[in-house]
Amino acid sequence: MPVLGIKDIAALANVSPATVSRVLNSPELLSAKTLARVQKVIDEHGYTPNRFGTSLRTKKSGNIVAIIPHITKPVNAGIIRAIEEEAQKFGYSVLLGDTQGLRERELHYGSLARHGQADGVLLFGANLPFELNDKLPIEKQLPPLVNANELVPDVDIHKIFIDNEAAAIEAMQHLFAFGHTRIAAVVGPSDVPSSNERLCGYKRALEMQGIEFSTDLVIQGDYTLHSGVETGNILLNLQPRPTAVFAFSDDMAIGIMQVLHKNGVVVPADISVIGFDDISYAEFVRPSLTTVHQPLKEIGQTCANLLIRSIKNPDLKPEKIQLTYTLKVRDSTGPVNKNKTAE
Repeated sequence: MPVLGIKDIAALANVSPATVSRVLNSPELLSAKTLARVQKVIDEHGYTPNRFGTSLRTKKSGNIVAIIPHITKPVNAGIIRAIEEEAQKFGYSVLLGDTQGLRERELHYGSLARHGQADGVLLFGANLPFELNDKLPIEKQLPPLVNANELVPDVDIHKIFIDNEAAAIEAMQHLFAFGHTRIAAVVGPSDVPSSNERLCGYKRALEMQGIEFSTDLVIQGDYTLHSGVETGNILLNLQPRPTAVFAFSDDMAIGIMQVLHKNGVVVPADISVIGFDDISYAEFVRPSLTTVHQPLKEIGQTCANLLIRSIKNPDLKPEKIQLTYTLKVRDSTGPVNKNKTAE
């Protein structure tokens, strides 16, 4: 089905393009009869004005909006700072949209671009923050947009990411090298792509090692410090107790280590703990946390730079940029204590 423009709608309604524009922007200036006739054509053909591609190109706000679930999480701090530093180089201000995982907040912050209050969107969630017309191609309805970390599936847009599955495999191989075979996984929310990708890596690593996957060793968390404390108490009661735990975020890993310490379980002598993200204080907890380092500063810089390029060049083809992770080996992982293991 061809995508109609404002001139097509005007021809079908037998009015001028300027009249169609008034229907969309200043309906109070038109008679009820004209308004009804043009609106009928718009509705019948599922027309959505390309406000993103026109008004945003002609009326710049000088703002970009970063839509982030839970901006207070430590993992987001380095990203946000880098976004602001990079945006300021090009004369842009950054509006921060903390969605707290709520759809109505996503739509609110997405509307800033629709209504010209922002020139583009940095999206750190897997849901597009717009009400879209299902009769039109999705990509043609979007403002300049860069999606990072938690990726929107099946939409051809700019995306920045690391290979979560490969990173999880490398984390597991680090534990295997220390002799661990009974390894618990503390996962993130089931609707979060990064957690599912890391779980795939966990399973794949076990398979490569010839170790049977057990659902009993997968504990549900939500990436927060509080859930680390909750899952830490669950870990203590597993029988036989795991010799290592792979937490899918540093916050959860630190919460787990706190619980283990309070219960006299020594890390890593009794249980090794590995996290994911490498947040700013991961190396300063005791013991210092072995973790997968995400290049948080580079993520923020790359996102902002790519978004500003796409604002200036709306015809820029979608780029998929995979950044490099590294495994930071510190003090929270070590060899299996064969005197205590129940294996």
